[in-house]
Amino acid sequence: MRSFWTALPAEGRWLLSTVAIQTLGRGMTLPFTIIYLHEARGFDLGLAGALMSIIAVTGLVVTGPGGTLIDRYGARRILLAGLTAMIAGCALLAFATSPVVAAVSLVLIGVNFGVSWPGFNALIATIVDGEVRQQYFGVNFALVNLGIGAGGIFGGFFVDVHRPETFTAIFLIDAASSLIPMALLLGPLRHVRTHADPEEGSAPVDGYREILRRPAVLWLTLLTFLAVFIGYGQMEAGFPAFARQVSGVSTQVIGFAFAVNTAVIVLLQFAVLKVITGRRRTRVMQVMALIWGVSWVLLGLTGLLPDSLAAAIGVLAFMGVFAFGETMLQPTVPAIYNDLASERNRGRYNAINSAAFQGGAIAGPVAAGLLLGEGRQLWFIVAMVAGPVLICLLALVLERRIPGPANGVTEDVEAAAKPA
Repeated sequence: MRSFWTALPAEGRWLLSTVAIQTLGRGMTLPFTIIYLHEARGFDLGLAGALMSIIAVTGLVVTGPGGTLIDRYGARRILLAGLTAMIAGCALLAFATSPVVAAVSLVLIGVNFGVSWPGFNALIATIVDGEVRQQYFGVNFALVNLGIGAGGIFGGFFVDVHRPETFTAIFLIDAASSLIPMALLLGPLRHVRTHADPEEGSAPVDGYREILRRPAVLWLTLLTFLAVFIGYGQMEAGFPAFARQVSGVSTQVIGFAFAVNTAVIVLLQFAVLKVITGRRRTRVMQVMALIWGVSWVLLGLTGLLPDSLAAAIGVLAFMGVFAFGETMLQPTVPAIYNDLASERNRGRYNAINSAAFQGGAIAGPVAAGLLLGEGRQLWFIVAMVAGPVLICLLALVLERRIPGPANGVTEDVEAAAKPA
């Protein structure tokens, strides 16, 4: 950690040192937004669920244009606009007493989600490069989980469905937390340029169609979508639904499972980064997929002993093993996208990454609802175990189409691996 911190430029240290604090507010509201809409504001549960989907849908719609704007005007300006929308959305949601006002506020929050992923990834990739970039993405992921996890714990003790003002307070705190990255962008990071001005006579910047025609990008995008579909796409839908309906565990056990997830990521991320540094990122993804496959098998086995101590232990073990796999995904995929990109189209590359992530996060809960809603618990687990097998195959195909440096190995290592 000491050598990593020393290798960071001043801008990287500023950005990384505030991650856990600025995500604390998001952690306070993320688990409780649907509860706020349904129980504190009295919206029908179906309506509350539909309103929640506005964030993801808006983010997906905004991501593409956002990537183009980042390449044209720079990530700093677009991130400032997104953070302004986030502050307005959270403040408006804090006082939303009608579905229309709630919908408008969630659209504003979704706008920020749509531009923040490609924007901050482009900013990070501009500030750091090489192996430090991969390490940065991993450390950043651990700190994001630390902030969200701590915020969730605090929010759980603070909010009260019989006192809507407690929810108003946490949404206002979430809005205030966005002032931290805004201050960084207006202060220490104001000179960082994430876009390169085109030179006279230079070729036009590749658009989304040209980028997706690159085999490496296409296969990587498919892999990202599938990984999120069986991973993060199930964390708010498939996993809790299976744990409650099939494993028969309490909501307290599910809450503890998410705490285990955060703890494992925070404790193991640094050790994992040390192990995977210098190794092919596609191989790391294959190991991650196998670990996730084991985790879903563990969850499936809990259904054989429902409403028991063994089931509760199995649910906690699932989340711990799954989190171990997460520590391998976040340092690799964003690093590959940014190593494949150039300074002139980095925003578009990160937007493609973001769109694949959001697409999987939207499709995952839909598939889980269809399978578990029809009582096909076995097929749900089969699908979740088959997903890692497909990820391994996609990673194998990707490895043959990706340059060595983008795959985390030096040219010397790549040359030595080729037969004479």
